[in-house]
Amino acid sequence: MGRILTAFRVFFGTLFNREIASKVREVLSVPGPILEDAREQPAQKPVETPRPVESKPLQSEAITLLATLQREARLVDFLKEDLSNYSDEQVGAAVREIHRESKSVLDRFFAIKSIRDDEEGATIEVPAGFDAGRYRLTGKLTGTAPFQGTLQHHGWEATRCKLPVFTGSESAARTIAPAEVEVR
Repeated sequence: MGRILTAFRVFFGTLFNREIASKVREVLSVPGPILEDAREQPAQKPVETPRPVESKPLQSEAITLLATLQREARLVDFLKEDLSNYSDEQVGAAVREIHRESKSVLDRFFAIKSIRDDEEGATIEVPAGFDAGRYRLTGKLTGTAPFQGTLQHHGWEATRCKLPVFTGSESAARTIAPAEVEVR
């Protein structure tokens, strides 16, 4: 049935359309074997256009960290709380747990360690060619490195940075802690 329909389309297309008639004449003027080859060739598949990749909502890494510190240590609740109505003992008890849980989050995400292992107050030497991002020199700074001085703070560095991947919606991308509602 397909060939009959094609024959009718060619017949009427040739009869009423000069362009089609010209193309049919051109095809029919080619010697036999080329027509055979054309018949045997499968129709070309349409080129598939790639579908646009749906981008997932992004959450700032800072908000991810803050949300984790809130979820696991209730840090934002503590910092936003007015502590003037609490005794020092009550605040101290709350701080102990917040400190422990916040430290756990920082260790898990960043594996923080000291830049210098020396005790604070120790005399140390800052080598020539030191990285200004790792050493902040204060006091009377004259001459060129190496410098001798007193270690005021040992510094911190992250040995890794592995934050969780945000999987929420676009509207939740700036949420630090969701509102909690107890349904009755």
